[in-house]
Amino acid sequence: MVVCVCNAIKEKDLRAAVRSGAEKPSDVYAQLGRKPKCGQCLSFAQTIIKSEVATA
Repeated sequence: MVVCVCNAIKEKDLRAAVRSGAEKPSDVYAQLGRKPKCGQCLSFAQTIIKSEVATA
């Protein structure tokens, strides 16, 4: 599933970034070498981050 359309960030990429140490959406963008654009994905990304952290 695509989480960020502007940057073509997929859920699997976001989860992998969290497993590599990302704790917030800005960390994920930094790890993937991208920057937030419209911001529509941030709340969804935060939900996925919390989910991934909870299962770690």
